[in-house]
Amino acid sequence: MATNAAARRQRILIRALYTGVLIVLARTVYLIITTAPSTTTTTNMTTPHESSWKADTDEQLVKYYSSVFQDLISDGILTVDSRTLTIGAESPQYIAALREAGIAYSKAIKKNVRFPFMNNSFDLQFSAHSGLDSSAYPGELSSELTRTLKPEGYLIIHTESKDSYSLNSLLDLFDSFKLIRSREVPVQHWSIPRIREVILKKQNGILRRRRNLAGSCSVPAYKKELIQNSEPLIAEEPMKPWISLKRNLKNIKYLPSMADISFKTRYIYIDVGARNYGSSIGSWFKKLYPKQNKPFKIFAVESDKRFHQEYKSKKKITLLPYAAWVRNESLFFEINRQPNIKNEDKGRGMGRAQSAQTSTSFLGDLNKIQGFDFANWVKNSFTEKDFVVVKMDIEGTEFDIIRKMVETGAICLIDEMFLECHYNRWRRCCKGERSSKYQNEYNECMELFSSLREKGVLVHQWW
Repeated sequence: MATNAAARRQRILIRALYTGVLIVLARTVYLIITTAPSTTTTTNMTTPHESSWKADTDEQLVKYYSSVFQDLISDGILTVDSRTLTIGAESPQYIAALREAGIAYSKAIKKNVRFPFMNNSFDLQFSAHSGLDSSAYPGELSSELTRTLKPEGYLIIHTESKDSYSLNSLLDLFDSFKLIRSREVPVQHWSIPRIREVILKKQNGILRRRRNLAGSCSVPAYKKELIQNSEPLIAEEPMKPWISLKRNLKNIKYLPSMADISFKTRYIYIDVGARNYGSSIGSWFKKLYPKQNKPFKIFAVESDKRFHQEYKSKKKITLLPYAAWVRNESLFFEINRQPNIKNEDKGRGMGRAQSAQTSTSFLGDLNKIQGFDFANWVKNSFTEKDFVVVKMDIEGTEFDIIRKMVETGAICLIDEMFLECHYNRWRRCCKGERSSKYQNEYNECMELFSSLREKGVLVHQWW
């Protein structure tokens, strides 16, 4: 019993000793933490070096913009009594620069789509390269600039864009303005790229001459230059078009790869004969077309009901469940039956189209569908201020539809087109034999492509 009692006392003593040691250690750690000098800083704190650097940067920006405004004063465009509005990210620097230039009244705003100002409020507006130049909605912003500027007032735009296409697109946004000058200006600040200065003066009425939408297109020199710089058409008929035309897709020079498309009101892609989503919208346009980070609105024109359900789940795509045609009327499509059922599952079954009155010339099975006047829809839906891209693969009816687009002037609204022209091409299966499915010949396709380029449409041979 005595032995057990001694052992119990020993265990209690050891536990007490351990507890004491732990208390001492905990107190030591606490003292170290609470008395050690702090080495952390919050993310919004600025070191003296950073503060000095930011102050120097702001001062340099103020000096640069002050020199810009001084030049405008020297040219008689800006006066000390001018009511001014500046648009862009560096608003405090603009205000300070105007003050330094002696301008008493100035307001600043950061690319807002809606301005909190009355009509005709300002004598001069200045949009830096971080203003209209980088706006996601240049059309709406240009409308607000036009609304709030007085007649005979000046709009100064600094832009990084220098090609003729973008300059003319910019002028189209301000069709009631007169171009005073456009020039490159020297920039002596690391944060600002090379700049083109565009000076516009607001007039009464529309000054920019629009194309005659009821007749032929007016093709300006800058569009002719773009087309001349694009890939050449395949003039000689390929013996294996299913190989040659498909390879040619790698040679395509897209319009956005040759010019800046920033100054457009809307960005539109129309897939005529879209089939399923993966046929061209998902596999090509979404992945490969150079969109310059612009928010394109996509229209899928597809009459085959087998694909309609898929597009219901594509919220950013508008399905037009009709056949593109020259009139609003019922059509009959010839269904091309193939021995391999997989062809029909992929949507290859829809063939040539004719109106109900002439469908008796078809030899195969027929499928009735609703056609709509594609040219009229384009003409009523879009303007020259929009950037419109069309892909067209409609089994031979392209000749009829493009003829109607030319007659109505709707073709003038198309900036870029990817067109598959259907003709009596050589057959894969049988060497030396042509397909009897289409009556047009390759030279007729070449005439179609050439005529579109002559009308200012950058058209590419599609497969």
